[in-house]
Amino acid sequence: MAQKDYYEQLGISRDASEQDIKKAYRKLAMKYHPDKNPGDAKAEATFKEIGHAYEVLSNPDKRAAYDRYGHAAFEQGAGRAGAGGFHDPFDVFREVFGGGGGGGGIFEEFFGGGGRRGPQRGNDLRYDLEISLEEAAEGVEKTIKYRRQAACDKCSGSGAEPGSGERVCPTCGGAGQVISSRGFFQVRQHCPTCQGRGKVIEKPCSKCSGHGVVDETHTLKVKIPAGVDSGSRLRSGGSGEAGPNGAPAGDLYVIIHVKEHEVFERHENDLYCLIPIKFTLAALGGTIEVPTLKGRASLKIPAGTQSGTTFRLRGKGMPTLRGGHHGDQLIQVEIEVPKKLNSDQRAKLEEFAAACGDADQPVSESFFEKAKKWFE
Repeated sequence: MAQKDYYEQLGISRDASEQDIKKAYRKLAMKYHPDKNPGDAKAEATFKEIGHAYEVLSNPDKRAAYDRYGHAAFEQGAGRAGAGGFHDPFDVFREVFGGGGGGGGIFEEFFGGGGRRGPQRGNDLRYDLEISLEEAAEGVEKTIKYRRQAACDKCSGSGAEPGSGERVCPTCGGAGQVISSRGFFQVRQHCPTCQGRGKVIEKPCSKCSGHGVVDETHTLKVKIPAGVDSGSRLRSGGSGEAGPNGAPAGDLYVIIHVKEHEVFERHENDLYCLIPIKFTLAALGGTIEVPTLKGRASLKIPAGTQSGTTFRLRGKGMPTLRGGHHGDQLIQVEIEVPKKLNSDQRAKLEEFAAACGDADQPVSESFFEKAKKWFE
């Protein structure tokens, strides 16, 4: 089987600098290290391959030999410059990252840091709240109810039976952290016995079994500002779940969903609506009343208005979330044609058509001129 090109394995060009080689190796080594891909034989094989590639290309003599002879430069008995066996890829990794001890440097890059001492805060919660378009325009205060874990009222969240005390955690000796080995890494993590507190309670609370939290239905008033839209997120600090053993509570995130409106369609801060008008009004002109979110407004229809014409009512749309101004309301008119006519109405309409002299012709002469070619 043909061996892979070392430059291609590291994803670099043949004129890459020493720094580029090291940077490429660090990125790939972090991705394919066996400790980060437990049980993945393919990842382990790739890790070893990029280790060999880095060992050659990071050494000027070996790189020069590889550039000249390729993989043949390192075949046993080839007598080429720089020939010889490879180091263990894990040794190469340790050399590049400066060893594997103690929770700093590579540990933080690989496993996300050494962790903080002390109990972890409670979980954040999400609540989906549906409101009307009118409520979104004016702002509203809503009362919501949801289930959460709250601090136990018997032990005040400490987890200890009233009257009992605490002692040093026997697992971590009061440090709040324990160290475990992962390959050649030493990983610091919260103590599983005391949850990072460094202490354990002597007698667990009989109500919460030592957890410091109990399930409850919580009621909360949420003030929703004017201008919110679907997807807006409101945060209520400390309204999430209480943390164990007196840890700070998480937050509640209220996700807003604005219901579809029967009349208006929202586009950011503008409102759109479609309003039917009589064809006589469109022809003669006049004034009509149109709905807005705050009541009615007068709209002037010029004589000769065509179906599909859009009118703008400035400032009649949605308010901006941060206040200051409103969007507009856009009204598109659709001309209604009567479906049924009595004899008197038909006679008058036929008289009107005859008076116009073009009852059988398109309304727009320019349209007729454009369409002539289709009838020739």
